[in-house]
Amino acid sequence: MDAQLLREHAENQYKEELDALSSVDKKQRPPRWRMSPWAVMTYLMGGKLENGFEISPKYIGNRRTIEIAVATLTTDRALLLLGLPGTAKTWVAEHLAAAISGDSTLLIQGTAGTAEESVRYGWNYARLLAEGPSMQALVPSPMMEAMKAGKIARIEELTRIPADVQDTLITILSEKTLPIPELGAEIQAVKGFNVIATANDRDKGVNELSSALKRRFNTVILPVPATIEEEIDIVARRTEAMGKALELPAEKPAIEEITRVVQIFRELRGGATLDGKTKLRSPSGSMSTAEAISVMNNGLALSGHFGDGALKAEDLAAGIVGAVVKDPLQDSLVLKEYLETVVKERDDWKDFYRSIRHLL
Repeated sequence: MDAQLLREHAENQYKEELDALSSVDKKQRPPRWRMSPWAVMTYLMGGKLENGFEISPKYIGNRRTIEIAVATLTTDRALLLLGLPGTAKTWVAEHLAAAISGDSTLLIQGTAGTAEESVRYGWNYARLLAEGPSMQALVPSPMMEAMKAGKIARIEELTRIPADVQDTLITILSEKTLPIPELGAEIQAVKGFNVIATANDRDKGVNELSSALKRRFNTVILPVPATIEEEIDIVARRTEAMGKALELPAEKPAIEEITRVVQIFRELRGGATLDGKTKLRSPSGSMSTAEAISVMNNGLALSGHFGDGALKAEDLAAGIVGAVVKDPLQDSLVLKEYLETVVKERDDWKDFYRSIRHLL
């Protein structure tokens, strides 16, 4: 690991775990997989090896969901991870690619401006003009690199990519071939090649996938954490890891503070208090687990750099307001209503009430 990097690729950050798993993995491995499906599952879900080595969980949630995802990648079907923002789609995709291929960097980032060249190939125009079309003048995309090497290619935010660019995937996924008509040639995928794409539930209809493309994917839905205990565990683990990476000069947050932040997010997201006694209006934002982690880290930065290092309600308040209030008019009313009807009535939440109310 390079201590100077802000964020390591998964295969580098968790190299020790991947090597430990690979060394004890005696089960059958699909062609060009770094480890067996069993070992990939252990890497994602965590566990203790026979030699006592501890594998940290990368995904906390339904085990069957990840089993289906891993099983899909052993077939010729591509994998589409679908879910609300902040449900760890990118995180899971990166770790699957790291465990299977040892390389999570073959990535196509989907945006409204993603061009066909990003999925297929481009050209070195200086060389093209000097020598004419040739394989040497061709600039391979991450998809082409993955096909040639028998690795996993990742596509982030598939539904943000324009429909005509999405359709370039159909031949790749069905025929496992990338035609290069300018050269009268083609690239054929090597065993081990597959694609993991992610898409956001809330983006449905932005550039909806064609039925032809949908058929090429096996869709796995990543849900929000099922229980508050799961979500607290996720937020605690990721906050601690990111705090260390960012070298924030703050104390480890008390589990009580993490619990309060997660409870606020779950109640506003679900439209009711956890005991079900009070109905609430939900804000326009997603109130995702990823945003809860961001609130915690923002609070740690404030307490470490501008406080005494101990995380307090006033350090978290600004992050909570920022996460909830996306629409200044509508969401401010939602948060004020939640403060007055729920937070104010909780005896041990007075500090939260005062800190957030002061910012509205």
